[in-house]
Amino acid sequence: MTATGTTTTSTTDRMPALYIGHGAPPLLDDPTWSGQLSAWAATLPRPKAVLIVSAHWESAPVSLSASGPGVELVYDFGGFHPRYYQMQYRTPDASALARRVAAMMPDGEPVHQHRTRGLDHGAWVPLKIMYPEADVPVLQMSLPTDDPYRLLALGERLRPLRDEGVLIVGSGFLTHGLPFLRDFSIGAQAPGWSVDFDLWAADALARGDVDELAAYRSKAPGMPYAHPTVEHYTPLFITLGAALQPDAPGDQRIDGYWMGLSKRSLQVA
Repeated sequence: MTATGTTTTSTTDRMPALYIGHGAPPLLDDPTWSGQLSAWAATLPRPKAVLIVSAHWESAPVSLSASGPGVELVYDFGGFHPRYYQMQYRTPDASALARRVAAMMPDGEPVHQHRTRGLDHGAWVPLKIMYPEADVPVLQMSLPTDDPYRLLALGERLRPLRDEGVLIVGSGFLTHGLPFLRDFSIGAQAPGWSVDFDLWAADALARGDVDELAAYRSKAPGMPYAHPTVEHYTPLFITLGAALQPDAPGDQRIDGYWMGLSKRSLQVA
């Protein structure tokens, strides 16, 4: 199933929360997947700001990216065409959102505000497709743990931001077994471990079975090949925690595979 719909320009008080597969920079040149992301974004109410948690920034305690206007990008990848290292995505000031997020954290749990760290490719690659004018303030938050239940609690703490027009995004990849891929072409056939994990997750998401999803290490087929490290899967729990009903079935807006990896993506109410 792919995202479809017409452009929506109004701002509402409540935004959905998303889990998206972000892809490497060549995603920007893939007309199929970039078209799906663009069409999906067009169905969403226009956000006042975006708070995004990327697989590519694991740091505890909770850390926030630089929040001033025109933040520089982090080119946290290698071996790609030089033009990807020259791309920019200069978004408006997100300082108000940074102060709001910091104030939402529990007493005694410090929040580190970075002054220079920009958006990594887990944030700017998909957002460059979804909001190409770079006219929405964007703040990136670190992934402070891989414990699903702690991430669910963090997502729940952030949930009120949705009523303030903030789009909360967990950015990862539903399967990410890069060491076990033999074909890195965009149209590569998905290996069995990727298909098995993807179908297992699709079923659990359709049933709203958060405990099943949280027990992926022992219950998911395809492990540990689907996730030899888990940082691309665990942003899902920020998204589920931010849902009004975390155990309600989400809307699986994108499916299929890219370089054999599952690009399944989710929207929750």
